Amino acid sequence: MPRRRRGGRVSALEGGREEEAPPAAGAVPSAQWASGRQPEAAAELILLRGIFEIGRDSCDVVLSERALRWQPIRPERLTGDSKYDFLHKEEFVELKDIFSVKLKRRYSIKQQGSGTLLGITLFICLKTEKNKLKDSTLDLINLSEDHCDIWFRQFKKILAGFSNRPKSLKILLNPQSHKKEATQVYYEKVEPLLKIAGIKTDVTITEYEGHALSLLKECELQGFDGVVCVGGDGSASEVAHALLLRAQKNAGLETDSILTPVGAQLPLGVIPAGSTNVLAHSLHGVSHVVTATLHIIMGHIQPVDVCTFSTIGKFLRFGFSAMFGFGGRALAVAENHRWMSPNQRMDFAIMKALAKLKPEECEISFLPFNSSQDLEERRAQGYPKSDCNNQWQMIQGQFLNVSIMAIPCQCSVAPRGLAPNTRLNNGSMALITARNTSRPEFIKHLKRYASIKNQFNFPFVDTYTVEEVKVCPKSNSSGHHPEEDHGPHETASGNCFPWNVDGDLMQVASEVHVRVHPRLINLYGRSMEEMNDSKSISSDVKFR
Repeated sequence: MPRRRRGGRVSALEGGREEEAPPAAGAVPSAQWASGRQPEAAAELILLRGIFEIGRDSCDVVLSERALRWQPIRPERLTGDSKYDFLHKEEFVELKDIFSVKLKRRYSIKQQGSGTLLGITLFICLKTEKNKLKDSTLDLINLSEDHCDIWFRQFKKILAGFSNRPKSLKILLNPQSHKKEATQVYYEKVEPLLKIAGIKTDVTITEYEGHALSLLKECELQGFDGVVCVGGDGSASEVAHALLLRAQKNAGLETDSILTPVGAQLPLGVIPAGSTNVLAHSLHGVSHVVTATLHIIMGHIQPVDVCTFSTIGKFLRFGFSAMFGFGGRALAVAENHRWMSPNQRMDFAIMKALAKLKPEECEISFLPFNSSQDLEERRAQGYPKSDCNNQWQMIQGQFLNVSIMAIPCQCSVAPRGLAPNTRLNNGSMALITARNTSRPEFIKHLKRYASIKNQFNFPFVDTYTVEEVKVCPKSNSSGHHPEEDHGPHETASGNCFPWNVDGDLMQVASEVHVRVHPRLINLYGRSMEEMNDSKSISSDVKFR
């Protein structure tokens, strides 16, 4: 509906410096997602009322404690009546969908100073199709300096009341992600939106694998409201691991054996710039840079479960998902062919792993998830979960692949997810085992991930909902033969086995113990369930 006026150079700039005003009375002090129902105007306190031009219409504009409403003023002469009546078509935007406000001015070549005031520009977060968000603007045109100043200050007070929204962010950018596009993605799509929102940033470009980990161990984070990773799943997992390690250190916990870890102190934002972007896709329901950026700007927080991986007497790392067997070997091959393009590398690795497909002799022990137990109460008692429930189960035999996932692990090649029944924060993991079978049958199972059919509807595939898992490969396994492989990532001393943990290669020679820890880290985002149940704005409203 609102359109950009043509002629002259027009921009939206903040008018001068001003002190941060306290939140307006009645301003919503949070950044919760829209309810989908139109706010009841009659019951709300009206903060301001005035006349602005919106689009091509003069409108009666009302600013209340929850929404901005406007009604086009269209006088029509009724038959037989000399008086004018008004046809009102009310439209609205909820205040929690506004993320910035600026004064709109026109500049000419000869003009100096602050330019000619045109009105106010509101920057709005809108929900579109398939869980995507987009930024839009609404221009409120009025040439009165005093009138616009009053409204501008009121909007600034309201925005200051959204305390969850970050004001300063630490940005970690991996320039090697995917097709080395992360730098371009950040500076062309992410940074402009952060500037509009008035968020201060400190950008560090990582130079090598593990750089983010070493940086976050020592750098000062006191002045930041969150950390943002621009990269793929490996980069995001490394940053999450680093934030959680830092939290354990700050809490004085011994990292060699972490049974009940404390949560990360700062939320993590994930800007998808990798080849699969499993974490971002599972979080937002879509791998979309602008959507991820707007969730950060709006301060949407999603608690997410995290796993700890440890071997006998030694903590290994934090992570969200892992694959052992076929998934681990395919990643080992891919890591040794980094000179290929990402798509070629992964296709080649999968083909090679399928060509050498062999089962792994394993003993798998797991603790079934008991939803009737109060997980928070057990954590508060400070006991390991295995001490609270001794109903361990064990399966053994030859397995082609073992997946352990605390998140759905959605991506473009698996739209339903590798673990579609798993949620982001229900305190459980999916254990998916594929026993030994023929190569054609295993390939059918893999192909099912790309369709809407049930990928687990095979006699050799079993699924479990668990809290803990122990995977113990047998030393006489015939599945992994280092001498048959080539390259530094495919060979290992002794009997090391490759694991794929969030897209990172982890080589382990003995049993791996995986525990899930509920809501251990906050990510900027909204779960798909919340997104699907919400509507950010009236469908009648048209924005630029």
